[in-house]
Amino acid sequence: MLSQHFLFFFSMLGAFNGIVAASFLWWRAKGKPTQRWLSLLILAVSVRAGKSVAFYFWPDIPRFVLQIGLTACFMIGPCLFFLVRSSQGDASAPGRADRWHIAGLLALAAAVNLFLPYAGHIELWRQIVTPGIVYSWLGYLLLASAQLYAHRSRLSGTPAGPLLLGTVAGIWIIWIAYYTSGYTSYIVGALSFTFVLASSVLVYLRLRSGQAPIEPYQDRRIPESEAAVQLQSLAELMARERLHLDPGLTLPRLARRLGLPQTRLSQLLNDNNQTSFKQYLAQLRVTEAKALLRQSPPKPLEVVATEAGFQSMSTFHSTFKKLAGVTPAAFRVAASDS
Repeated sequence: MLSQHFLFFFSMLGAFNGIVAASFLWWRAKGKPTQRWLSLLILAVSVRAGKSVAFYFWPDIPRFVLQIGLTACFMIGPCLFFLVRSSQGDASAPGRADRWHIAGLLALAAAVNLFLPYAGHIELWRQIVTPGIVYSWLGYLLLASAQLYAHRSRLSGTPAGPLLLGTVAGIWIIWIAYYTSGYTSYIVGALSFTFVLASSVLVYLRLRSGQAPIEPYQDRRIPESEAAVQLQSLAELMARERLHLDPGLTLPRLARRLGLPQTRLSQLLNDNNQTSFKQYLAQLRVTEAKALLRQSPPKPLEVVATEAGFQSMSTFHSTFKKLAGVTPAAFRVAASDS
């Protein structure tokens, strides 16, 4: 009996703490899409794990509880995929294609829940819907992993790199635990989430407490005179070699080209230029796009986006509108009229 109490405590611990962590992250997100997707991902896994615990200890729970848990499971893969996607560009919101993608997923989930509820279609959920959810989760896991691999050079050496890698690896562990639960135990999935969440918190606290190695220049401010010289060198390098036109330009690559440690360049941009690396590139690319939009004969917007260094049309459109105050098409019209 005591072992069952311990099993319930540790399996439910992840679900409860996950909901608390998801709420805290959403509250602290302040419009940051990556943090919001992370909070939604943790919430979806928490609800899925909570349903597993409830069903394991009380098999006769109402069917709608199982339905809620499986619906949350359906959203785990998409949340992970869009978490990785949100870290790839400079846009502050999903592009049009992503918004349609999200809307389609929500519409599908709503339709199945409304018109095919678990209580009235038990065999359909057991034989078709649930396996479909499991393999849909796997599909998005593979897509997220592919996205992470494709952009490994851009994320290399940045704080987001290891965090995203750890998140994807953690979701792989949880998926495998659930997928193989028929050979082990159904409660293993919830226990694996408790383990992954606890490990993540420990790593986060270790980094915050300063026990992780501190890279050079991270512990002192750059003198203004020294920063001015280095910022001028950076501006001259970008003007001369136009490195910002390369969509794959990363902070480590730019730092090597400038002859500075990566952390030094990051600190230089953040502390002395009041901008992040992504924002710095976005400003240069928007300036380049404005020059291209003024040219005659006009180039297609897709060509302008590519030549200005943007990775996609959605990123180009949202970033340009955010920094210029108008869409690229509206800017071109205004420029031609003036």
